[in-house]
Amino acid sequence: MASETKLSHTAAIILQALDAGFVYGFSIMEMTGLPSGTVYPAMRRLERDELIRSQWERQSIADAEQRPARKYYKLTAAGKTTLQVSRKRYPLLERMVPSEEAKSV
Repeated sequence: MASETKLSHTAAIILQALDAGFVYGFSIMEMTGLPSGTVYPAMRRLERDELIRSQWERQSIADAEQRPARKYYKLTAAGKTTLQVSRKRYPLLERMVPSEEAKSV
């Protein structure tokens, strides 16, 4: 996906949440207030468009914490570029979900 591609507000919020350190679906839902029926389909589209990638955690980690395994997401290089473009389109994005860089300033 080219960096000039315009994302929906929902997709931009999800990319911003990932950049801010919310790296699995439920944490993104908690941070954004978006329902699972919005977050997971959007993340599948973002992954299909190669803006994010995912990896399941080891089952042994989930078992040790007595919970289901989590699927962790990460921005790709294209996702980071697209997020930068989206921040210009949606100026309130960083206020809604501060990035790690903004937190450390």
